[in-house]
Amino acid sequence: MRKCVVIDAVRTPIGKSGWNGMKKGGQFAHVSAQVLLGSAVSELVRRVGSNSKVFDPREIEDIAVGCLSQIGEQGGNIGRLVVFLADLPDEIAGMTIDRYCNAGLQAINSMAQAIMAGCGNIMIAAGVEHMSHYPMLSTISAAEAAGYPVMISDKIYERNVFTPMGVAADMVAKKYNLTREDCDKLALWSHQKATKALREKEWYNKRIAPVEVAQPDGTTKTVDTDETVRTQCLDEPDIAYSKLTQLEPRFAPDGVHTAGNSSQIVDGAAATMLMSEDKADELGLKPMATLKSMAVAGDEPSIMLLGPIPAMRKALKRAGNLTMNDMDVIEPNEAFASPPLAFAKEFKYAFDDPRVNPTGGAIALGHPIGATGVIYFTEMIYEMQRRGFQYGLETLCGGGGVGIATIVEREK
Repeated sequence: MRKCVVIDAVRTPIGKSGWNGMKKGGQFAHVSAQVLLGSAVSELVRRVGSNSKVFDPREIEDIAVGCLSQIGEQGGNIGRLVVFLADLPDEIAGMTIDRYCNAGLQAINSMAQAIMAGCGNIMIAAGVEHMSHYPMLSTISAAEAAGYPVMISDKIYERNVFTPMGVAADMVAKKYNLTREDCDKLALWSHQKATKALREKEWYNKRIAPVEVAQPDGTTKTVDTDETVRTQCLDEPDIAYSKLTQLEPRFAPDGVHTAGNSSQIVDGAAATMLMSEDKADELGLKPMATLKSMAVAGDEPSIMLLGPIPAMRKALKRAGNLTMNDMDVIEPNEAFASPPLAFAKEFKYAFDDPRVNPTGGAIALGHPIGATGVIYFTEMIYEMQRRGFQYGLETLCGGGGVGIATIVEREK
């Protein structure tokens, strides 16, 4: 097996969703998902080209794009369409991947596996989700709205595969004896870390691909900052926490999850460049990290959010029997507060361990489903680079009870 290395990674700023009939328009509510994805991939290729005079985009074998709602502007195999959106050579292929919330990280893993197996030397893994335009499961509802028969097997309903995720999150909280206070404290902490990262402009800008947004007067505006982070959580923590505690449970009267301690519905995209180690050497490019191991796992579908636990165990074993104590960064997706808290209990580290989501998670930044795995992979890689850390682990839960985990090692 060849070594697969990470050359660079970028993400767009994250915009608040304009979901619910576009009543709550954020900074990308009227921007196409294609523009977001094209901006990320274009900036990624530009950066790599600026660091190597002999880099030729025609050598990129494939692009994999994680995307859940493959409909409308996100349909038509957006993984291939981004070749044209980013003005890349026609020789590059392209595919779109749906593993629900795992999709972005699966795109990274799939492209890494191809390189490791010798099926290409340069790959791009990306992700996009424009939640202002397409709600979850819209691919099913769109067929129904168009008058086509949607014949879902009774077995799917018998196994509660379509349990609402917020309901599943409350189930996780009960299983692990997690309180509303636990969840609200995690939410506050997520925003505090994200605020600090946002204000460290030099490092923040290193990973951001700005997006040009057309304005009503015909001009364009450059968007280069997340609009989701609640800075009051750092500046006035007592007031911010009080606000969190006053929010009503969202999924059940006796539940612990609210709009404040669940991931935000947002718009965003991200992309990363992967290469074989030999190709990186040939092009004179210094890798940021090496893909050390990866794993997926299924779990009970109705509670659905605990799949990362067996996936992490597999990934740690495949990385040479490493343990969670070896990890310098632990990046669990904050789809809701309860799963990362449950993982902390399972692997016996503190919920506020500084290794966990050091630049904030999806409660603070947001969870644009197909892009999430690539966004937080980018965050993890840059934090490892900044701090000189050796190992990082990213994991995400997903609908239907799937989990995914990837471990990387920083190149010294």
